[in-house]
Amino acid sequence: MKKLFAITAMFLAFHVQAEEKLYFFTEQFPPYNMTLDGRPFAHDADEITGLCAQMVKRLVEEVPYDVKIKLRNWSFGLDRVKRKANHGIFCTARTEEREDWFEWVGPLTNIGWTLFAKAGSGIKLNSLEDAKQYEIGGYKGDVMTNYLVDNGYNMSIITEDAQNPRRLQVGQIDLWVSDELAGPYTASDAGDIEIEKVLTFKTTPLYLAINKDTDPKIIGVLQQAARKLIEEGSFRSIENIYGR
Repeated sequence: MKKLFAITAMFLAFHVQAEEKLYFFTEQFPPYNMTLDGRPFAHDADEITGLCAQMVKRLVEEVPYDVKIKLRNWSFGLDRVKRKANHGIFCTARTEEREDWFEWVGPLTNIGWTLFAKAGSGIKLNSLEDAKQYEIGGYKGDVMTNYLVDNGYNMSIITEDAQNPRRLQVGQIDLWVSDELAGPYTASDAGDIEIEKVLTFKTTPLYLAINKDTDPKIIGVLQQAARKLIEEGSFRSIENIYGR
């Protein structure tokens, strides 16, 4: 009888967990997150791929929750996750400013903060300080852009990062701040625009960020699953696919 009771309790506990619904948001940011058809939005996980997206989908397989994954504008997703329990956003840089906004699951992978120039520009930087003489393109809500603004760099900020390679090409900006993997993807999608890496000045781990009002038990389950995938090398295998 005790054994039957224990089994029943375990079943009920799992059933309660399985009924929990989680909502994860991401953005169009190849090769980390991207839609299969190139559209800037998606309503279903099957329409989304990429380095981070594959990691999160692999993570979802390890937990007993109903998880919906959607791709939206970054500002929309970030605002939604800050306001609603059981909501998360990936992949997110864990910065001092954001630390108290979320609970953090990971790390999943890393982002390389990089300044790009138009191919053949002749721009050379020995340090980040050297970039203060140039106008740098960034986009609203981006952690790298915010960092450069806070440190007094001459920033030209827009809402759609995909426009920045074209701005480089036509001389509206001198440099563009992006990730070392994502920058070339974005430039290629913008019309095979040729860019060159000038300086990678920082590396930051990326996480799945969860609203702080989410049940701590859920956070614990997600983190335990992430730790398992890190230790067994599953995340590293996904990184290898994308040349990292």
